[in-house]
Amino acid sequence: MEHQKPIIGITLGDYNGVGPEVILKALSSNRILKICTPVIYGSQRVLSYYRKVLDLKDWTLHSINGIQQLNPKVTNVITCWDDKQTEVESGKVTQDAGAAALACLQKATQDLKDGLIEAIVTAPINKYNIQSEEFKFPGHTEFFTNAFDAKDSLMFLVSEDIRVGVVTGHIPLGRVRSQVTQERITQKLQLMLNSLTQDFGLQKPKIAVLGLNPHAGEDGLLGNEEKEVISPVIEQFKQNGNLVFGPFPSDGFFGNMQHRHFDAVLAMYHDQGLIPFKYIAFENGVNFTAGLSIVRTSPDHGTAYDIAGKNTASETSMLQAIFTAIDVVKNRKESIKEIQEK
Repeated sequence: MEHQKPIIGITLGDYNGVGPEVILKALSSNRILKICTPVIYGSQRVLSYYRKVLDLKDWTLHSINGIQQLNPKVTNVITCWDDKQTEVESGKVTQDAGAAALACLQKATQDLKDGLIEAIVTAPINKYNIQSEEFKFPGHTEFFTNAFDAKDSLMFLVSEDIRVGVVTGHIPLGRVRSQVTQERITQKLQLMLNSLTQDFGLQKPKIAVLGLNPHAGEDGLLGNEEKEVISPVIEQFKQNGNLVFGPFPSDGFFGNMQHRHFDAVLAMYHDQGLIPFKYIAFENGVNFTAGLSIVRTSPDHGTAYDIAGKNTASETSMLQAIFTAIDVVKNRKESIKEIQEK
């Protein structure tokens, strides 16, 4: 039935990037309307511009003033700022586009808090031009962690072939070592285990943990963090009955495709995990924020200004982000139902 389809909010992102293009391409297929009711938080004017560029003029977008006017049979659009004077400048970084991206994010987040939508899919923002008094975060992950009062969250990159989480996310490389602590690794591992069980339906997930140093420290020759910080945490999780292994040297681990033998991989820092993930799954990868009370996903790529407005951006990652959001919503409902029945 129509009312049983999850309502998925999709934020426009930076309208001078590829966000509007991948959103429109992803939603132009009728199959999306069979499994969810999409609501674009953006601008009818901007989307109309891109529909012409993409030659999607015959496809209808339903403009509504608020979620209460939602039509489950079409793609809905809520205009989130006064767009009468808005001019798209594809490929350019502008303050107006940053302010618009924030307006979309704020409106969708409020509807999510009010329980009016069941998940949010965020198109790429520019982390520079969105900065303001209301947005002082390195990215979406930190924004949503703060917005929903979570003690912690996990940047979790997922696809059919590989899942990678990171102990440290959007911080300078020089600060990574100080934040690789037993407490932090423990928190991220627990978030990963909880998410694999609750969000992805895995009953006994198997996790690989990477080392921090080259060759995972080479038995102390290249660093002691593996012996003194990482291994004790792994052993504690094993003693508690969890399938957690490592620490593995990251180069050999991915070089030998060992990730295929695990349900997820915990990397120590951003590039250690995201470079192999995007090499393996760039076309269909999804960025999922685990550990939150709400469901948030996004494509695993950025604004891609170099190809914006050229009708060459692939919508595959955006589609997968929508599918993942729907699946997580469903899995969480089933998990709650199972708990209630016990």
